Amino acid sequence: MTDTNSITTILENHGLRKTPNRISILNEFSNSKHALSHADIENALKELDRVTIYRTLSSFADQGIIHKVLDESGTAKYALCQSECTEHKHEDSHVHFSCTKCKLTFCLESISIPMLQIPKGYAAKEFNLLVQGVCKNCNTKRI
Repeated sequence: MTDTNSITTILENHGLRKTPNRISILNEFSNSKHALSHADIENALKELDRVTIYRTLSSFADQGIIHKVLDESGTAKYALCQSECTEHKHEDSHVHFSCTKCKLTFCLESISIPMLQIPKGYAAKEFNLLVQGVCKNCNTKRI
């Protein structure tokens, strides 16, 4: 859990105004152990409209506060950047894990994506690696 001072510091460090909506959305991310979709945030923060959430997520991603990963269904999910990401470069080259049981997506930051040799003429912008399976929470539950 991140306190309000830490959240406002994140916004300040990325050149964003400290609005109540931004603080509320960042608070949702800081209190979550998994990536969140637009719908997750909309359900948690019923007072915010869809467009405000969409614009805030876009702004956070553009500024390097959050990064986007697509789950196995193609749904965009977002998670806080843990490294020194900026508006010019994301440094989140880690594995993401999508649980086929609970449908949650997790950042596995301890597992880095190795640098890949891209053929001449191509310019890689970012790398994403999604592993699908059963997460440790679902794997330990008895049926």
